[in-house]
Amino acid sequence: MPSQDRPEEKIKGLPRIIAESIGRDINDIYRQNNMGNLKDVELNRRITLAIREAVGAAVKSSTNKDGRIEKVESVFSEGMKFLEGLMSKIKPTPWREALAAAGFPDVKEEDLTPLFQYLEFCLKQVVADNELGGLLEALNGKFILPGPGGDPIRNPDVLPTGKNMHALDPQSIPTAAAVDCATDVVNKLIERLRVDNGGAYPETVAFTLWGTDNIKTYGESLAQVLALCGVRPVADSIGRVNKLELIPLDELKRPRIDVVVSCSGVFRDLFINQMNLLDRGVKMAAEADEDPDMNFVRKHALAQAEELGVSVRDAATRVFSNAAGSYSANVGLTIENGGWDGEAQLQEQFVSRKGFAFNADKPGMMEQRTDAFRSALKSVDVTFQNLDSSEISLTDVSHYYDSDPTKVVQSLRDDKKKPMSFIADTTTANAQVRSLSETVRLDARTKLLNPKFYEGMLATGYEGAREITKRLRNTMGWSATAGEVDNFIYEDANDVFIKDESMRDRLLETNPNALRDMVTTFLEANGRGYWDTSEENLDILRELYEEVEDRIEGLA
Repeated sequence: MPSQDRPEEKIKGLPRIIAESIGRDINDIYRQNNMGNLKDVELNRRITLAIREAVGAAVKSSTNKDGRIEKVESVFSEGMKFLEGLMSKIKPTPWREALAAAGFPDVKEEDLTPLFQYLEFCLKQVVADNELGGLLEALNGKFILPGPGGDPIRNPDVLPTGKNMHALDPQSIPTAAAVDCATDVVNKLIERLRVDNGGAYPETVAFTLWGTDNIKTYGESLAQVLALCGVRPVADSIGRVNKLELIPLDELKRPRIDVVVSCSGVFRDLFINQMNLLDRGVKMAAEADEDPDMNFVRKHALAQAEELGVSVRDAATRVFSNAAGSYSANVGLTIENGGWDGEAQLQEQFVSRKGFAFNADKPGMMEQRTDAFRSALKSVDVTFQNLDSSEISLTDVSHYYDSDPTKVVQSLRDDKKKPMSFIADTTTANAQVRSLSETVRLDARTKLLNPKFYEGMLATGYEGAREITKRLRNTMGWSATAGEVDNFIYEDANDVFIKDESMRDRLLETNPNALRDMVTTFLEANGRGYWDTSEENLDILRELYEEVEDRIEGLA
């Protein structure tokens, strides 16, 4: 919470306040940290530790002898404000003292006060847990106070729990804070792409938009799409975002980048107004009288208009989803069942199910436009998704690879070149943009191959074993849709769960069905060319499959 900038509340995040006290910009520190500049890596570490110390000092007066906070002792009540004002002239506040001890003595008290007032309010909301109270009130048929849902770090107003939760006003997103975060991520994405691509700008980025993620982030990924096109969302006097304006090229200082947006079924249901906004924004960029070399949206719309025999406005269709009442590409379900002939089947399934276009000129209709979808995907250089919550990662669920178009784009491109694939991790104030392969490796190391994770899962018994197997299957899903899973991940997973006899026996005793599914996944990964391994490993897997099958059938 203290690390987030909150422009709507006119509150700076603590990293920014600390950075300004030493004459630096926090975004520059993050950028240099991410590039491996050792001086700024160390500075970023010191800032992180200083934040922990400052927040710890702020809550110390409310912490009991057991280290728990049961009641927040306010230091910002009227009486305390007066005393604090007198004392601050003699002695700094505990949090400023902690920052000075951590090596940042020049932080201004006037910058810290509004932030720590806000943090005190947030702490009170956390402590005022009303989960059981709200449940009892509901069971008694009494009124439950309504309140927003979402991520409590981005929006502490979701606390305390126990409210009659609703999502948000769809017309209020993207918020100003979401636009700021989105701009930062887009700049990092473009910077990374130019480094990896010899300084050239990408011409088209394929996006996946999720409904619940945009609820939690208040429209960050929606704002990313608009930012790439060089379009600014404009809120009215009561906060509704229903207007757009083109950012002039001399202000943008880069070309407008084309997009192809695949919306989930839930996004389509919840955010039809935002789909309208996206479609209008892309078409506004396509119709701008600008040099096509500085406006890739227009460049591709002109080419597609000629190819498809339609107007430039119609050719600029870029917002797609499922047909009304339909959800997902069902690629994940097909991979989970194992009954697919090859990747071409998955790719055709994706295009046919997600190829329904939204048109702001015909609101309320999802028109099947697979021709326009294929034509738009042909120019894609980069596929991109967001991870906005530490609760769910790439291999926790099948949804992420289900909607990944990486190999679809490869099959449609004239040169058959696979596009680059990137994932933005916005779970911290220092948002990271990593390649898909880097993210899959990170996910495997922190979960599937992490003893703390799989031992914790196995400790829960039957369901825990199934969760491990599901994660392996989802990892193979990324091989099928993107081809971005390193061989060592399968090899190390085989070493951990199959070659280790004691682990094998534990899985067999805990959940033989999960072990059989795991063995099947390994054999399928090898058979489909995703895992190159020794014949010895394959023989062990085949023998184990027969053993587990006999156990399940009661023959052993």
